[in-house]
Amino acid sequence: MKDRSIHILNFVGLGFFEPAIRLATGEEIKKNLIALFKKVLLPLLSVGLFLVLWHSGATYLYNVEKDARIEKALADQGEAAALEMRTCIESGDISCQPNTLPSPAQVWTAYQSLLADHRVISDKKTAFAEKVAVTNTKREAQGLAPITYTGRPSFVDQIFTSLKTVFAGFLLALFIAVPIGIMLGLSKTLRSSVNWLIQIFKPVSPVVWLLLVFMIVKTLTRGSDSDSSFIISFISVGLCSMWATLVNTSMGVSSVDKDYINVAKVLQLSVAQKVFKIILPSSFPLIFTGLRITLSVAWMVLIAIELLAQSPGLGSFVWEEFQNGANDSNSKIIVAMFIIGIIGFLLDRIMLTIQKFVTFTEETA
Repeated sequence: MKDRSIHILNFVGLGFFEPAIRLATGEEIKKNLIALFKKVLLPLLSVGLFLVLWHSGATYLYNVEKDARIEKALADQGEAAALEMRTCIESGDISCQPNTLPSPAQVWTAYQSLLADHRVISDKKTAFAEKVAVTNTKREAQGLAPITYTGRPSFVDQIFTSLKTVFAGFLLALFIAVPIGIMLGLSKTLRSSVNWLIQIFKPVSPVVWLLLVFMIVKTLTRGSDSDSSFIISFISVGLCSMWATLVNTSMGVSSVDKDYINVAKVLQLSVAQKVFKIILPSSFPLIFTGLRITLSVAWMVLIAIELLAQSPGLGSFVWEEFQNGANDSNSKIIVAMFIIGIIGFLLDRIMLTIQKFVTFTEETA
């Protein structure tokens, strides 16, 4: 049981919990205590230090903004106005609070507020679905589209929209980059012929890809009532992020051991058999490294693309809160920042686990 648990943790990239499992079974207590301190307790201490520094920085900026507001009131309206401003700020009145870097406590409060808002919106959706259930049944029988809820999406809804967009973009990148990468890897002449194109388009900004896709999609969907923001977003994400997979696939295929290729010739394998039985299995480590980079890049550029494409995801949420300028908007933006980072980390762990299933490598980076 112990060895199996350790194997699973190492397999999914959580091997730093291994000392805790060994300690629980009484194995080499001193050695595993030291390992536990280095791998678990020190990172936890660094988290605590980060929170302390964050709180101190937020407090300092709050005081700077507070003093600036009081001094401005004093200079513009006199001592009475300055005293009134100080009293208002110290009372905790939201209308006059400095709007600067939020503290960890404020971010946690904003997180709870977003979850509460999600529950309220979910209840509204449920009530709406029950209200129009009979009407929708009649409309479906008549071949009409059902009435759907068109209210404001919650923060959790926007997270799922972003995940749907990034996975669609990732799949698009995979289906474009892997076949092209295989063809380039198999032919040195073809690879040298189109290398210029890869080198030119690889560093292009996601904003430029978005504008290009916008031109094409808007032209093709002219006159259509369908919402094209999702299509524009996922295609832009896919085109912007596919280059790492394309380059790594080409490199992996071109670097396959020539002895394997000679064996394929001796066995008189067809092109498809040679690709699927020899070339791809040998190239999987590099291909999956490219896919991990592609997924990371896709998640990173998604926010900017959603913001510009007006897709109802995390990018739109961040921009709306920035434009809103409410007292808790900064806190909500920080919540979104942490959610984006955590999801990015989990996506990378998922890709690493899939890579180990497929390639049987010991890579843990």
